[in-house]
Amino acid sequence: MIELSADQEALQALGRALKQEADGKALRRDLLKELKKPLAPAIAEIKSGLMSIGSGGLPSEGEPLRASVGRKIRAEAKLSGFGTGVRVKARRTPAVRGFANAPKRLNSRKGWRHRVYGRDVWVQQVGKPGYFDDPLRGRKAQFRTAVLQAMNDMAARIAANAKKG
Repeated sequence: MIELSADQEALQALGRALKQEADGKALRRDLLKELKKPLAPAIAEIKSGLMSIGSGGLPSEGEPLRASVGRKIRAEAKLSGFGTGVRVKARRTPAVRGFANAPKRLNSRKGWRHRVYGRDVWVQQVGKPGYFDDPLRGRKAQFRTAVLQAMNDMAARIAANAKKG
C-alpha cells in the first residue's frame, strides 16, 4: 500500500465544512468521487500488470487467483480520522486457495514458499515484483496536484453556496 497525503489537516477541515453545509452529503460524495478519479489510470495499469503474471499451474477449482486479487484493488478516500487522504489498496483474499496475502506476495521481490501439491516438497515462487508499486511511484506529483485541485474546487463551491444563502 502506498499512501499519498496532501496536507491532511486541510482535507479534514474541508470534510468538517462539508458537514456544516445544507447539502453536505452530496458535496462530500462529489468530493470523494473527485479525489479518487485521478487514481483510475494507475489502478487500470496495476490490474493489467497483475493479469500479465504467468499462470503455469494446473487448472484448479474455484476462482483464478489473478482475477480475485484484481477485483480487490480499489481507490479509497477518507476525509476524517486516522489515515485521512487518498490511497490505492489491495484487500486480502483469504478465500482464494487459502492465500490470504496474495496481493502482497505477488508484489514482493522475495516471493513466497509453498508446498507442491500432493508431495512433501517446498518451492520458492515469485509473482511479478512491482506490479502494484511501480504504476503509483512515478505519479505522486500528479496525484498530489489532483487532490489539491479537487480540494480547491470544493472550497470554491462551498463559498459560492454560502454567497447564495
